[in-house]
Amino acid sequence: MVPDGAGLNQLGGWTVISLLVLFFGGTLLMTFFIGRKNENADGYMTAGNKVGFGISAASMTATWIWASSMYASATSGYTYGISGPIHYGLWGALMILFIYPFGKRIRAVAPKAHTLAEILYVRHGKSSQLMLAGSNIVGSLISITSNFIAGGALIALLSPFNFTQGIVFIGTGILLYSLWSGFRASVLTDAAQIFAMLGAVIIIIPVVFFATGGTDMFVTGAANLTPQQSSFFSSDAFLNQGAPYIAAVLAYAIGNQTIAQRLFAVREDLIKKTFITATVGYGATIIGIGMLGVIALYAGVVPLDGDTNNLIPQMAATYLSPVLLGLFLVMIVAALSSTADSDLSAMSSIMMADVYGQNIAKEGQANPKTMLFIGRITMVVATGAGLYFASGQLNILDLLVFVGALWGALVFPVIASFYWEKVTNKAFTVSVLVALACFIPVRFAWIPMSGATGIIVDILATVGIGVVLGLMAFGFFGLKVAKIVAAVAILATAPFAIGFLHDYAILSGSLVAYSVSTLVCYFMCFRNQANFDFDTIKERIGDFDNRQETNHESAEALLEKKA
Repeated sequence: MVPDGAGLNQLGGWTVISLLVLFFGGTLLMTFFIGRKNENADGYMTAGNKVGFGISAASMTATWIWASSMYASATSGYTYGISGPIHYGLWGALMILFIYPFGKRIRAVAPKAHTLAEILYVRHGKSSQLMLAGSNIVGSLISITSNFIAGGALIALLSPFNFTQGIVFIGTGILLYSLWSGFRASVLTDAAQIFAMLGAVIIIIPVVFFATGGTDMFVTGAANLTPQQSSFFSSDAFLNQGAPYIAAVLAYAIGNQTIAQRLFAVREDLIKKTFITATVGYGATIIGIGMLGVIALYAGVVPLDGDTNNLIPQMAATYLSPVLLGLFLVMIVAALSSTADSDLSAMSSIMMADVYGQNIAKEGQANPKTMLFIGRITMVVATGAGLYFASGQLNILDLLVFVGALWGALVFPVIASFYWEKVTNKAFTVSVLVALACFIPVRFAWIPMSGATGIIVDILATVGIGVVLGLMAFGFFGLKVAKIVAAVAILATAPFAIGFLHDYAILSGSLVAYSVSTLVCYFMCFRNQANFDFDTIKERIGDFDNRQETNHESAEALLEKKA
């Protein structure tokens, strides 16, 4: 067994600073290609809706592969054994795939949108818009926090610097290159970052594997595993990791503004191609890096300070040479940067389009220069908040599963709003609030699950299984198949789930959020006689810069007419 923190290699302080300056300086130089003459509010949010395949696929892959997902996949491997990274990486990859059929519908309805919440403003009104926008602000803050935690833990283990200094280095570097060009900087630097990540993974995983004993490790280290950890079909892994993550990542896919931004930025004819490529890239990388956790489990590694957030950097510091350790540092920094800059861009877009553009400025009179100022101030404030929350060093896997489950309350109302003409603002708002009110006490075990309460939770969770699988089927095969899949799933799982599922708080809480929001939204809408005209969205959502120019030209024409 490897003792706690024994034999850790470190990089010198100046070496770490040089690598960080090289990485962040390089990304900053890349953003200088985005000239000042191209500065505008729409480009800052969506890069003009015409990003090509290569950059889009790289950006989508890099955004989904964050340092936190690497750490969480390794934690899953260490906790649940060999099936842990499979459950984490495979389902996450498939969720990228599930985005594109819904994404094609969203782009068809609103080809010039900047945020999903902006569309909901036209579809429903302020309450639905701000509810989705607010959930994305919370989600992106949690994402930035978890990535700063990953960076701080990395630097604290690999260098003489402490955790606080580490998160300040990371946060400052990301803010510097993101601040000026916003989403354009994020999508441009993602291409370089994904090559850094993939190259490092290809080299580092085999090196660590052979350094720990290679194939012999699976024989000598088998005694370190429980029967569940050694089983490829572990029920523990599925119920505690796989199933909750299936539900969580579907919510991420539908409700996450960082994903929506890339959906709005890529050329419309390249959506399918982009998301299929990102599916393969994400799955291979995350499953591969998660195997570090499995290797640690077989090798008998004890996480430093009992914190599984330290597991990946600890493995690197134990088994890699200084040169590969530097490469590893660049890999993790690239992973966390590619997602953190996306979250900064997402939050700035929400504040620009949803808060200022549609709720503060008068209709059609949003000033693009003011929007850019608001976007940049948002990035500064969000970075400061992320650094503050990161100082608490929370468990990354718990953060990811929690925010994904939280978004589960929004999935059905959001999807239904793009397909079903009968969904109302009241139904959307009430269904989400009721779902959250049910999710939180179940997730945190605030209520006893014995007797009738447990049975009710199990019934709702079973319906939630049908909702999740039905929505997946709906995206690819349409409503009729979705109904059949949902009904079969509920009937097939009910005998096993009822009386049992409430023992798994993370899974049941997430499924309850899905089922309650779906049931409430449906029963509040199915008798509605009014039908929404989806063409209205396309007519009312466009470029803010063009809108300003049009208003200016109209004003000049009016003055000339009066003269």
